[in-house]
Amino acid sequence: MTEHVAKAVEELRLHFEGHQMSVQEDGDGGAWVIIEEVPIDGLYTFGHSWVGFRITFQYPHADVYPHFVRGDLQRLDGRPLGEGIQAGQTFLGRPALQLSRRSNRLNPRTDTALLKLHKVLLWFRTHP
Repeated sequence: MTEHVAKAVEELRLHFEGHQMSVQEDGDGGAWVIIEEVPIDGLYTFGHSWVGFRITFQYPHADVYPHFVRGDLQRLDGRPLGEGIQAGQTFLGRPALQLSRRSNRLNPRTDTALLKLHKVLLWFRTHP
């Protein structure tokens, strides 16, 4: 892993202390990350999910995108999952929903992998 990717992974580990987190080097200087039992209370049938994503070797100059969550999530109100969510995906062999929330104005000094994950989780908790 590059120094920047390793730093991002450590920041995620510290923030999600108490959550199981797996990290696999991708062979190009980046890493595949899965954090277990992340709260996503609100609109969905489960109050938690694993969350997975890849931090590429270009980080912090590349967006951490897309993010994946458990594939069996459904909305409590029965409505469709919404814009930017693709069902029927897999992430590291797990059935997954893919959430595409691209950062259009990426600032490598402030837009960390942790911040991006927080934005994704906020979207999941509040998107109507």
